Amino acid sequence: MEPELQTDTVVRPVRDVDAEALGRVHATCWHETYDHIISKAALENVSARRLAELWTHWAQQGPDFLMVAALVNGEIVGFAGSGPARDRDAPRDRELYFIYLLDAFHGTGIGQRLFDAVVPEGVDDLYLWVAEDNPRAHRFYTRNGFTLDGATHTEPFLGETLTEVRFVR
Repeated sequence: MEPELQTDTVVRPVRDVDAEALGRVHATCWHETYDHIISKAALENVSARRLAELWTHWAQQGPDFLMVAALVNGEIVGFAGSGPARDRDAPRDRELYFIYLLDAFHGTGIGQRLFDAVVPEGVDDLYLWVAEDNPRAHRFYTRNGFTLDGATHTEPFLGETLTEVRFVR
């Protein structure tokens, strides 16, 4: 049985003051998402402080970038971001950069709310990269109208490599 949607959930744009909390949640999500793909030693080097610095930068991007946080009882539990395509050979003009949600909130509908908040109304042409070995994410994106287009790449990640696959819609 899936958990019920939290009624006290707010999804809102990321603010500068969120950087520290986002760094902590980001680090935790990486541990929860990649612990079966990336070595424990590499994950031990994830710095919430360094991720907070990244969030300070991301929060200051222009209007083409959508960065949102999900809060439950005032605490950040997840985040998502989208913006202009970063790949030279991008199949679409807009890219979904990431959606991360703490494991405890999977199945609550918050991930869908994050997705809806960073995919502008009427934007159907979009692509994203996701870890090849992340079946939960693959199911989520398939439910949202994405299909694999056959592209893969290996990305440096925490001093190791992560194979990603591309979804488009």
